[in-house]
Amino acid sequence: MSQHSADPAPAPSPTTALATVAGHRDWWRDAVIYQVYPRSFADSDGDGMGDLEGIRARLPYLRDLGVDAVWLSPFYASPQADAGYDVADYRAVDPMFGNLLDADALIRDAHALGLRIIVDLVPNHSSDQHEWFRRALAEGPGSPLRDRYHFHPGKGPDGDLPPNDWESIFGGPAWTRVTEPDGTPGEWYLHLFAPEQPDFNWEHPAVGDEFRSILRFWLDMGVDGFRVDVAHGLVKAPGLPDIGARDQVKLLGNDVMPFFDQDGVHEIYRQWRTVLDEYAGDRIFVAEAWTPTIERTANYVRPDELHQAFNFQYLSTYWDAAELHSVIDRTLDAMRPVGAPATWVLSNHDVTRHATRFANEAGLGTQIRSAGDRDLGLRRARAATLLMLALPGSVYLYQGEELGLPDVVDLPDEVRQDPAYFRGAGQDGFRDGCRVPIPWTREGSSYGFGPGGSWLPQPEGWGELSVEAQTGAPDSTLELYRTALAVRRERPDLGAGDSVEWLKAPEGVLAFRRGELVCVANTTGEAVRTPSYGRVLVASGEVTVAGDEAKVPGDTTVWWMED
Repeated sequence: MSQHSADPAPAPSPTTALATVAGHRDWWRDAVIYQVYPRSFADSDGDGMGDLEGIRARLPYLRDLGVDAVWLSPFYASPQADAGYDVADYRAVDPMFGNLLDADALIRDAHALGLRIIVDLVPNHSSDQHEWFRRALAEGPGSPLRDRYHFHPGKGPDGDLPPNDWESIFGGPAWTRVTEPDGTPGEWYLHLFAPEQPDFNWEHPAVGDEFRSILRFWLDMGVDGFRVDVAHGLVKAPGLPDIGARDQVKLLGNDVMPFFDQDGVHEIYRQWRTVLDEYAGDRIFVAEAWTPTIERTANYVRPDELHQAFNFQYLSTYWDAAELHSVIDRTLDAMRPVGAPATWVLSNHDVTRHATRFANEAGLGTQIRSAGDRDLGLRRARAATLLMLALPGSVYLYQGEELGLPDVVDLPDEVRQDPAYFRGAGQDGFRDGCRVPIPWTREGSSYGFGPGGSWLPQPEGWGELSVEAQTGAPDSTLELYRTALAVRRERPDLGAGDSVEWLKAPEGVLAFRRGELVCVANTTGEAVRTPSYGRVLVASGEVTVAGDEAKVPGDTTVWWMED
């Protein structure tokens, strides 16, 4: 395999970088944003768990990789029932990750390196150890704090049936009955995820007041934006109506559910936008909004609401030219009327890494238990990345994908920690496979992740995929990412705009023009002949050029600079 480009631009000085962070307007429209899963990125103290100081020490690596911003999954104080997405205190750092001084230092160092910091915000639910919920339980029925959650009496003569038929995304009922302070069975509370994650009642004004205050707390610390977890889930349909169907998780993404994608969420985000706009520096919101259609996703990024929304329809699309062509067009067509940039993503902390998804046959979904054909998956993953980076809009990368990491599909049952794994009929519960700590070095007890072990076991041979092993190796996936990101930064045609110019191409091949650059992606397993569009800038495989014709191998993407 080969990659070609001019040498990357030198890293900016801290002074220049800080000015760039402060002064680049609308930076998010074509940004490359790197997701860090704090547990699994870098461990500074040897306890086997990643932490903020470990992330801080690795910021130069991210700067040199060529990304624009870093999104941090939750590091708030939490009992860790769902890896930090059960927040007990939104204004504190969990001791396993450090403290507020560490967060402040990380933000400052990132800005000095020209990197922005986006933090996760979890507004749909709290931890059951949150002060509000603990007091609501302790004070019993009639407590005003119960109105800040969804507490309701059960059905049936003894109230021993849930208030409705909603099911948890993690499996089982979405309701748990509490034992009241006097020891009797009492009311039920709603949790769309784990029982340890009670849903807030966003009809109560105190909830909105609290989260606007939380936004200001972190904005005052200097963060550049928020990724909004379960952005589609805050508002529930009036009366909490029954759905009338079982296996409701299978309906997600196909229908508007009474607990997801309700129109009332948009007023919340209009209020949040007014808070964000009080602050200088072009801060942003990013929505995690699973909706039935891209058109409904566009509702979240209207000019007075959020800035970006994850494109899960794209993430869910298989490595197939016709399907990719369709979802790219539909995405751009949906975002154009609201003036928002498209976003593109292939992996994150909730889905099987795309190097493993593409190693398997189509139709298996986004959580896959089979390793598949590793070599095939890596070829397709590299090609898919180059295709994604050539599209107009913003790109999200998940830590370790630049190393070509596969999912670890054979973790022993006894080490798994995904709460969905322990509950039936919900998500598959195999998210741990994409969360295994990443390798930095060839050797060591945790391949450079930290001076000790790692909270999830790393597979044998993980070190050969490490940053150390791949740095300087011209055919490595890491060097492919570094090269592609350097070219993208140097070429304003890439990432800018809201459309592509499709070119005629053989069946199974995508070809489009972006200014002076042409991207050709061969999604077939066989080599194809295409026009030679000029000079090869970057390619995920070995492209052969003879006169006006080129031979592009199967599962390969190439960027051309037109003569």
